[in-house]
Amino acid sequence: MATKKIFPSKSSGSLTPWLGIAAIVILLDQISKITINRTFQQGEEKVITSFFNLVLAYNKGAAFSFLHDSGGWQRYLFTAIGIGAAGYIVLLLKKHGGQRMFAWAMSLILGGAIGNVIDRLLYGHVVDFLDFHWDAFGHFPAFNIADTAICIGAGLFILDELRRVHR
Repeated sequence: MATKKIFPSKSSGSLTPWLGIAAIVILLDQISKITINRTFQQGEEKVITSFFNLVLAYNKGAAFSFLHDSGGWQRYLFTAIGIGAAGYIVLLLKKHGGQRMFAWAMSLILGGAIGNVIDRLLYGHVVDFLDFHWDAFGHFPAFNIADTAICIGAGLFILDELRRVHR
């Protein structure tokens, strides 16, 4: 008679909480972008502090406006990459959902990737609005909540890998 596992192994886990985290990222990202789009005109900025502004910027390229002025084909390339990455991340979450830090990382990246794919599909560009600057270095490229989730997720992924290597 086969025995049932009472406790799932560390490599398995429910997909639902991780997709829930991604959905929360998507929701926060899209609500913030809709709000900024309705409140600001393109290029308009509002000073919040001496180092932070809100600004409505449209990015047709990738991170830091890479390939921004490339004629439009990049919209389709980055949309396809985002959809492909999302599919692969869901497979990883299905397989490794029990690895908490890894799953958090992938969930944040998934939510951010889908948030930016939604922008590309709806508007043809990504809506950016967070503008940090420092007098000596100028302005950091504007970004959004999806980008923030992707960066935090990437940081958690690196941390998780470093922890795994040191075991």
